[in-house]
Amino acid sequence: MNEEIRKKPPMIILTGPTAVGKTALSIRLAKAVNGAVISADSMQVYKQMDIGSAKITPEEMQGVRHYLVDEFEPDEEFHVVRFQEYAKKYLKEIYANGQIPVIVGGTGFYIQALLYDIDFTSQECDSTYRKDLEVLAGQKGNEYLHQMLESCDPKAAAEIHPNNVKRVIRALEFHHESGERISEHNEAERAKESPYNFAYFVLNDERSHLYERIDQRVDLMLEQGLLEEVKSLRDQGYTRDMVSMQGLGYKELLDYLDGTISYEEAIRILKRDTRHFAKRQITWFKRERDVIWVNKPDFAYDDDAILTKMLQDLADRGICPQKNE
Repeated sequence: MNEEIRKKPPMIILTGPTAVGKTALSIRLAKAVNGAVISADSMQVYKQMDIGSAKITPEEMQGVRHYLVDEFEPDEEFHVVRFQEYAKKYLKEIYANGQIPVIVGGTGFYIQALLYDIDFTSQECDSTYRKDLEVLAGQKGNEYLHQMLESCDPKAAAEIHPNNVKRVIRALEFHHESGERISEHNEAERAKESPYNFAYFVLNDERSHLYERIDQRVDLMLEQGLLEEVKSLRDQGYTRDMVSMQGLGYKELLDYLDGTISYEEAIRILKRDTRHFAKRQITWFKRERDVIWVNKPDFAYDDDAILTKMLQDLADRGICPQKNE
């Protein structure tokens, strides 16, 4: 590894699909490298949403400082731009404390945004143009808007589903405001070199084993009181149109509480959609650059062996010195 990269501030990423076992490993890793954790999880950031988000407990933290866990109220909107803003602030604090940041969580877009410092700033929004597009969508349908996008940015149109009207409108807005294609802008951002000397670990497992763990985790959440957690949030006035309440486990049980579906159907959908979510996460990480795949079966599910390998990789990259065992 060249000296230029070694001079960059260090960063460790530990990610992977839901229920793969990131939490326990992340604590051992953080303790081994004198690290502090920044959570890259779109749900653990919310207060009172503990069971459904499989939130790390203070006991599980074992004294390791965690950022972006339990920081926002359920009616606050948390998205990638906000994540990036807060994470950058916390990075400064972690470096000032002489520690190494360990980014832990399964929200790949958040990780990408921080790792490559993706620029989300855009030109002043023309609200009149946006409203015109919204009216057009209402009058002529989503497909009409999607065809408009195809004529000015075919690549973006191929990537965005016609029913994702918000993203279609954003892409049309971007072209209207800047004269550029949003697909080209995004490609340029994704191709940027990272400002960090990083190791990007993706913890993975055999699909059948992972799916079994997901089903078991859902059963455990229900035993721990997930339904009561959702009831409590609903009773406090938190509604399904809030970003937080659209999380897995919350929206399905809200449907049950509203009488839309049976309890058994809610659980079936929750397990199915969580498996689909894990599959999408794996697909995302396969597209990312410079990742180190850590397949648990290759290590006979031995966390000691996995940790040893990770620490060796970190030493090889000059992120932290190899400790003598």
